[in-house]
Amino acid sequence: MRKNIVAGNWKMNTTVQEGVSLAQEVNALLKDAKTNCDVVICVPFTHLTAVNAVIDQNKLGLGAENCSEHDKGAYTGEVSAQMVASTGANYVILGHSERRQYFGENNEQLATKTRKALDNNLKPIFCVGEVLEERENGTYNDVVSSQLEALFGLSAEDFGKVVIAYEPVWAIGTGKTATADQAQDMHAHIRKVIADKYGKEVADATSILYGGSCKPTNAKELFAKPDVDGGLIGGAALKADSFMGIVEAFN
Repeated sequence: MRKNIVAGNWKMNTTVQEGVSLAQEVNALLKDAKTNCDVVICVPFTHLTAVNAVIDQNKLGLGAENCSEHDKGAYTGEVSAQMVASTGANYVILGHSERRQYFGENNEQLATKTRKALDNNLKPIFCVGEVLEERENGTYNDVVSSQLEALFGLSAEDFGKVVIAYEPVWAIGTGKTATADQAQDMHAHIRKVIADKYGKEVADATSILYGGSCKPTNAKELFAKPDVDGGLIGGAALKADSFMGIVEAFN
């Protein structure tokens, strides 16, 4: 059985002190909660060690928002997968649409980053998704298929360690949300692409999250769809109550 996962992506928000406080709030709410999903927070690099010190990782997973494709060396400002792992983190977001859009990340880089993450026992949350123009001109399935191909150098065993997150870029931070049916259609397409490459067993075991203005008000409808296994949550993850409202959508 594949896992249900709700992962928060804090993006470039909160100071270390604010982040520790937010992590403690989420951790406290999870302490006595019965959840039907794995819960993860992905935080800025600066926060990882401090947040790791205050959470119970049996209840709350910890991840970074990115890592370098390089192991070490003269790459000022970069943070390697090994560095991320050394903080106690066990997840890393790769290929987020903002990284693709603002920093020009491409399939070749993301394939390398994924390999580095896996080599350091980090679980990649690998993002795919189309922009509004691609949604409107009908090329969205092809766009997402080509983004998934960055992972196709992995063995079936290694691919099985990756979580996929579908983020319709036109729905991120815009207040627009893909309908539950639109999300289901794309998630089913992603699962078919994986099945065509790695077989039905691997595809059926892959968790595919929805990211794109997921809130407590729409999470239950989205998560009820058969191929939607949780969410990659942006804005709503910055308040403990709204984040937990999404976690509770699985109850």
